[in-house]
Amino acid sequence: MKNFALIGAAGYIAPRHMKAIKETGNNLVAAMDKNDSVGIIDSHFPDADFFVEFERFDRHVDLLKRKGTKIDYVAIASPNYLHDSHIRFALRNGAHAICEKPLVLNPWNIDGLKAVEEETGCRVYNILQLRLHPSIIALKEKVTRELLEAPDKIYDIDLTYLTSRGHWFFTSWKGDESKSGGIASNIGVHFYDMLSWIFGAVQHNEVHIKQLDTNAGYLELEHARVRWFLSVNYDYIPEAVKASGQRTYRSITVEGEEIEFSGGFTDLHTLSYKDVLGGGGFGLEEARNSIEIVQTIRAAELSTNSENYHAYVSRVKA
Repeated sequence: MKNFALIGAAGYIAPRHMKAIKETGNNLVAAMDKNDSVGIIDSHFPDADFFVEFERFDRHVDLLKRKGTKIDYVAIASPNYLHDSHIRFALRNGAHAICEKPLVLNPWNIDGLKAVEEETGCRVYNILQLRLHPSIIALKEKVTRELLEAPDKIYDIDLTYLTSRGHWFFTSWKGDESKSGGIASNIGVHFYDMLSWIFGAVQHNEVHIKQLDTNAGYLELEHARVRWFLSVNYDYIPEAVKASGQRTYRSITVEGEEIEFSGGFTDLHTLSYKDVLGGGGFGLEEARNSIEIVQTIRAAELSTNSENYHAYVSRVKA
């Protein structure tokens, strides 16, 4: 049994980390969040110590270490802009870090964390759960087979991810680009990771829309042309989806064929933890491609190359 601490216990994704820790037979000994709406802990680890001030959490972890209770892993589900600092905290306390996406906001942060890994001997793992989704694994295997027969093949891909959010979203840290990295980082980074994992590194990156609630653009990968559209605006949800009462729409088409991956997300964090604890896991370098993509998107000037527009671009008002 390994001992875990959790930073970011009150967030949306935190219960998946608690569930993963429990289902892998391990123990959560301490958790921290500046918000105290963390009653969900009772369903998993009611005996875990909890703190709303980082300084007291830091002192507690140090006291545990001095008393011989080692924290083996720190799970990090805090706001995106704090990941880098919280990863460093974990490593310097002799614990491995398991961090939510995006791992960090900028590729140079990865270089800094590599130095801390070397100094401490501890590892950083990123939750890249789409790489463990059965439909995505099947797609990668199919593409790998096809590229063996046709090494120069270029796939045409459309990515549409609409996950509507209320007004709270823009008041929270998620609506602040300096803290979340913007829409592309906050809701798109795991798709960019998945696509570059399957279709290769980025050759060209265009951005067509950069609004607070919507981003759109075009990527050329080694083996794919990707038109992408991401939004938290309910207005862009297809009418048929709205009529069913849903507020999220995911679609990836490869060569016109829909890739169905709406289900199967529930247990991917547990699978991620099993992978890490079994000696696998996705480290700093695996995160680099997607972090470079989203950082380039943030810094890019808008392109008006309409030949590469996603079909939904025409729906967006200037």
